[in-house]
Amino acid sequence: MELQDPKMNGALPRGAVDYRQEREGFLPSHSPAPGRKPTQFMDFEGKTSFGMSVFNLSNAIMGSGILGLAYAMAHTGVLFFLALLLCIALLSSYSIHLLLTCAGVVGIRAYEQLGQRALGPAGKVVVAAVICLHNVGAMSSYLFIIKSELPLVIGTFLDMDPEGDWFLKGNLLIIIVSVLIILPLALMRHLGYLGYTSGLSLTCMLFFLISVIYKKFQLGCVIGHNETAVESKGPSSLPTQGLNTSCEAQMFTADSQMFYTVPIMAFAFVCHPEVLPIYTELCRPSKRRMQAVANVSIGAMFCMYALTATFGYLTFYSSVEAEMLHMYSQQDLLILCVRLAVLLAVTLTVPVVLFPIRRALQQLLFPSKAFSWPRHVAIALILLVLVNVLVICVPTIRDIFGVIGSTSAPSLIFILPSIFYLRIVPSEVEPLYSWPKIQALCFGVLGVLFMAISLGFMFANWATGQSHVSGH
Repeated sequence: MELQDPKMNGALPRGAVDYRQEREGFLPSHSPAPGRKPTQFMDFEGKTSFGMSVFNLSNAIMGSGILGLAYAMAHTGVLFFLALLLCIALLSSYSIHLLLTCAGVVGIRAYEQLGQRALGPAGKVVVAAVICLHNVGAMSSYLFIIKSELPLVIGTFLDMDPEGDWFLKGNLLIIIVSVLIILPLALMRHLGYLGYTSGLSLTCMLFFLISVIYKKFQLGCVIGHNETAVESKGPSSLPTQGLNTSCEAQMFTADSQMFYTVPIMAFAFVCHPEVLPIYTELCRPSKRRMQAVANVSIGAMFCMYALTATFGYLTFYSSVEAEMLHMYSQQDLLILCVRLAVLLAVTLTVPVVLFPIRRALQQLLFPSKAFSWPRHVAIALILLVLVNVLVICVPTIRDIFGVIGSTSAPSLIFILPSIFYLRIVPSEVEPLYSWPKIQALCFGVLGVLFMAISLGFMFANWATGQSHVSGH
């Protein structure tokens, strides 16, 4: 069967339609009416370069979960961890491929509008709710890091007790950081402008990685029992009580925490709400160009995650804690700088995560309204106020994040992209029993199983009182 190009009179082979129309920057969902032009993706031309788009998407992928990857490796083994991490990275890339294909078929680059096209008005509401829940959880986890780590860093620099001075209280500091740093960046109109801050954020995390590798060779094999006193003044000052007599890396292992560490790796690659906004602002946008942005970003983050987890695990082995920075000495100057770099990185990531929430709310509440600065500013203010109140008032929010992450992350990575592909791509292009649609169906089923297993083990951990880890 041959398909007709609405701009040409002749018939085209099946593969030529996507190529020709994609070169024009869009794929219309239907033939335009006589005398009318097809609808473009957006009302402005993307101007963000390929490199800046990679920075933005990499910054969206990078999350606080990197601090727990060494812990995940300790409960899975080196080779098993790397194999799982590679599988999840490839699945995330395939998921983005499904999203970009659906966006090209209907000429839409908004996640919420894809939900409406696939499932009607209810789909738009569900997608917007999932995006808001997931990204509010991510924003809150970043602010929790600021709340807990910033008083320690400032107190160490000033040689003061964080608990004794009112101006070093974590609740006050997150409000100051939100007003002075996060809010001005969140008020920018286009996400592409945050490429420079995203580059700085990734540089901070690269410094974190280099420091972890350096400390491995400086400290050798170190373990901690509740409190580790590792000094960096020189090899001769290493405490003998911290030495691990076994110092053997496990290639494959399994324990009660293994099934809970797998979601940490999955959540580490969640960036899907940011993919379509970044695609919208990409210079010379095309599906192939945006897929290249995604592949470069995911590949770079895979390398960073793998190196961080490997060298962190090979430093502390089975004694590594859920947040690896806690294993190092509080007085170590290099680790103090690393803490400061991580704080800067998560602070600069919050505005990038806020953009998809605001976009989802605008698509849901004001779908036909033109851009308005008062509305743009008001949504950012309301979101920051709500997240700050959440972080200040709810001390046990980590468990809430676990529930949100176990439901929204599989939905964004696996379930929704597969549903979009099955519902949006017409049967004339891909029949229901074609291999691409069978793959998408299996992908969605995998997401449902992943969600059920994550929630099951989380509830089991709560019921038995075992500790667990959460992270983005």
